Amino acid sequence: MTRYDSTRRAWEDIWDSASVEQELQTMTYARARETLDAYLPYLSKDEVILEAGSGLSAVILTLKRMGYKVMGLDYAVNALDISRRYDPALALVAGDVHHLPFAENSFGAYLSFGVFEHFESGMVVPLAESFRVLKPGGVLVLTIPYPNVVNQAVAWRRKQAGVSVLNDDDFYESTYTRDALTGAVTSAGYELVRVLPTSHSYTLWGVSALFRARGYYRTSALAEGLGTVLRAVLPWAFNFTTLVIARKPSKNS
Repeated sequence: MTRYDSTRRAWEDIWDSASVEQELQTMTYARARETLDAYLPYLSKDEVILEAGSGLSAVILTLKRMGYKVMGLDYAVNALDISRRYDPALALVAGDVHHLPFAENSFGAYLSFGVFEHFESGMVVPLAESFRVLKPGGVLVLTIPYPNVVNQAVAWRRKQAGVSVLNDDDFYESTYTRDALTGAVTSAGYELVRVLPTSHSYTLWGVSALFRARGYYRTSALAEGLGTVLRAVLPWAFNFTTLVIARKPSKNS
């Protein structure tokens, strides 16, 4: 079995052990609201929005309730089945972000939250596919884990111990520096709009129980307060993810 296949199966196991209600709850967390508030002004309610790697559909359910036209795609079919049981009216498609089952210039926006880092082959092909299916002037919204100081410390300890820097050899996950990420996005043909460090409190969640609150991946008040400080004074040292908002050039540009 390839690592691509084992990663997909790991996601199937993750979704089987979670619920739509839990995932929707995370959309109310401060870190999720921060990200949503950053990209929402760039979305149009007149265009269809694709979330590629939609999981249990928390994002598309949230956007649908806000009046946006949304569609979800995932390669974990069980996630789509669970989502449909929650809301049979959801527009969901089984598919691979490397080979999207859509025509060119189909969508007004393409959303990807924590997806491209799970491919050992990198993000060149899925970025090219996102560009292909977006209409001219369409918006890419992308988040990717950042190699923050905590992530680097863990990787260093694992390397010194002589083990793989991956948390699990059967589940691939990488990080991207700001330059590597923006370089990949612009190489795909996009024009950068915003690049933001986000989710500083969630970096702390993985450090100590002091930073965890009761609930599904909920951060404590201490983590939220310290995360706010870190976002102001050390934005690129402790951010958990980088948010990129980019645009496919219009035909007239």
